[in-house]
This record gives sequence, structure tokens and C-alpha cells, in this order.
Amino acid sequence: MDFGILLLVLGGFLLGGAWSIWKSDSDTAGRTGPQVIFAGVLLAAAVLATASGILRLV
Repeated sequence: MDFGILLLVLGGFLLGGAWSIWKSDSDTAGRTGPQVIFAGVLLAAAVLATASGILRLV
């Protein structure tokens, strides 16, 4: 298995995690600050992993 493909898969999992955290809002207060920050960190990691995977394949 190529390392670039592994990075693309990892980026997909991180993107799914970011989406899951973004969609899980509290019933009363909406999204909390830590939820937004954690989703942003996961999104940034997903973008970096995906870009790295694409560059490894090229």
C-alpha cells in the first residue's frame, strides 16, 4: 500500500470526525467554544493530510 493513499484515507477519517463534531451541537446552548476549536483543528489536520497524500502520489 502506498503511503500517499494511506494519507488520503487518514484525511478522510479526520474530515469525517470534524463533520461529526460540528454536527453534534448541544440542545440548549448550540455549539460550544471547545467544539468549534476542536472541529477546526481536525479540519486543518484533514486538509494537511489530504494535501500531503496528493503530493506523495504525484
